[in-house]
Amino acid sequence: MSERPRWAPPVLAGDRLEAGLRTLELEVRGRLDGLLQGNHLGLVPGPGSEPGEARPYQPGDDVRRMDWAVTARTTVPHIRETVADRELETWVAVDLSPSLDFGTALCEKRDLAVCAVAAIAYLTGGGGNRLGAVMSSGAETARIPARGGQAHSRSLLRKVAELPRATEGTRGDLAAMIEQLRRPPRRRGLVVVVSDFLGPIDWQRPLRGLSARHELIGIEVLDPRDVDLPEVGTVVLADPETGRQREVRTSALLRREFAAAAQAHRDQVARALRQAGAAHLVLRTDSDWIADTVRFVVARKRRWSGGAA
Repeated sequence: MSERPRWAPPVLAGDRLEAGLRTLELEVRGRLDGLLQGNHLGLVPGPGSEPGEARPYQPGDDVRRMDWAVTARTTVPHIRETVADRELETWVAVDLSPSLDFGTALCEKRDLAVCAVAAIAYLTGGGGNRLGAVMSSGAETARIPARGGQAHSRSLLRKVAELPRATEGTRGDLAAMIEQLRRPPRRRGLVVVVSDFLGPIDWQRPLRGLSARHELIGIEVLDPRDVDLPEVGTVVLADPETGRQREVRTSALLRREFAAAAQAHRDQVARALRQAGAAHLVLRTDSDWIADTVRFVVARKRRWSGGAA
């Protein structure tokens, strides 16, 4: 039996939940430590309210921050940076519908979603920042008010991990969960959506509605079997959110068609997030999720500072 990698997410179920959450906190703090050092650039600098320095426009910058006075004076497009707000309010929408109760690698996608929330809590914590969450299993939706402090972050993470699983055949509604973050309007801040984004892309409109006031990040949680079928002969495929099952033979043609359809859907998800103004982070159950998070944060820091992504 192969040894479990060091970076594998801890087991977050049953009587191992508390130990798993403690291990998760140590892993996140140990490996992400140092990313928040410097000029208050953690996961997001905050939209800011005070004008900062102007810098040359880079492809992908928000044109709403264009500094027309400097642009006219230098004849080179410039944008105006803003000084980060010292108090950031972050809301996390966590999709825990039955499609995430699945995993064929090192953990279930549900466990990886909890890990993603832990990373968000650490990367946005401190300095008077507040963290809140809306989570849904499809059968049950829960809201945790935004508050600050490590004790609140630990309590929030525990509640996310303990949300009861929905029965098979329960369909999640990601669009409705995101819509809950729009009303009532909240102070300007950060919204993070954690989901596998399987199913119809009817969540783009409510997500785009948040972009006028908030920085957006979409965290896509994937398992290898979401994108590729193994060559195992005859197998029964089941949709956990409808309960439908189908017996198929994993021929070479079927595997190619499945991979093409899965890639097409992922491309649609990436395009929908981009059009909504959201940054896109992909975490996989067979990959070092903390290393992927580090690369994502470092790339965003470079972009804010005007360097190459």
